[in-house]
Amino acid sequence: MRKFDYSFLNNGLLPANLVTLTSNIASLKTMAGVRKEMHQAVFMKLEAAAKIQSIKSSNAIEGIVTSDERIAAIVNQNSAPLNHNEAEIAGYRDALNAIHLGYDFIDFREADILHLHEMLMSIAGYEYGGQYKTDDNVILEVDADGNRRVRFRPTPAAETKQAMEQLELAYMEARNDAGINQLLLIPCVILDFLCIHPFRDGNGRMSRLLSLLLLYKNGYDAGKYVSFEEQINNYKAWYYEALRQSSAGWETNENSYFPFIENFLSTLYMCYKELGKRFTVVHGKKITKKARIEATVLNSLTPLSKAEICRILPDVSPTTVEAVLGAMVKSGSIKRIGASRSARYIKI
Repeated sequence: MRKFDYSFLNNGLLPANLVTLTSNIASLKTMAGVRKEMHQAVFMKLEAAAKIQSIKSSNAIEGIVTSDERIAAIVNQNSAPLNHNEAEIAGYRDALNAIHLGYDFIDFREADILHLHEMLMSIAGYEYGGQYKTDDNVILEVDADGNRRVRFRPTPAAETKQAMEQLELAYMEARNDAGINQLLLIPCVILDFLCIHPFRDGNGRMSRLLSLLLLYKNGYDAGKYVSFEEQINNYKAWYYEALRQSSAGWETNENSYFPFIENFLSTLYMCYKELGKRFTVVHGKKITKKARIEATVLNSLTPLSKAEICRILPDVSPTTVEAVLGAMVKSGSIKRIGASRSARYIKI
């Protein structure tokens, strides 16, 4: 049986491009957090638009489509589903709403995963919603001549429950390891979920819902305001190629997670970059560097050095950081701990 082990994320030998991506995402996340705190009304508008795009795109990836007008009516609950596709779309709406509103109380655990799947499938009338598959499934691909072949054999049905239990336990162990970056861990867990393919139907949509859940729980909420699913759909060929590469050898514990991690992080990075663009369009002006520095220090739970702030905000000069910190100390909003190069700053 497949063994789930994420300790490789703590060995310090990660590809440089992944380290760079996580650093860039952290910087954009800080900027987005400052903007959200100061301009909540703008972010509410962005969230409403992104929700429609998420529901539309995640279903479109699976060939489940309807008109934009009907999507909006279903998302806003102004109309009941009129056909099977719309019932599937309404199920995704309900599961996504549950995550948006309750991600603090939902976790990557069996009961919650099964409940989300039941929500996803129930409006369409599937009796197997919230239940693991009872028959083995395979991932097929079709060549240019229309010939089908098995691309991947997921975990057999008889072993699915145990595999999901082991995946849950491995994730819990890894997320409690201070040496593992959660942003690298999340795509590994999602890849393993996809390779187990625990349900008869809805595995792809569930993987995207669980991606958002784990991102939100770790403070990466760009997908609320710029559809994560839309970015996947826009670059679908790249996503499936990364999945193909990282699933090769999975059954025998010989696969590499790195292609899928890179695709996942790149998708999240694009969400944050697009969020910056959309914020500027909706709000009409950019946030000042001074406000970003102030928010970075005031929102930190631990003392930060000038060098650490510069790493978080790479486009802000050390001189500007030093000037703003001095003014904040003088005003009494923060205090300085230590002196010279060892100085750290924390909210009073």
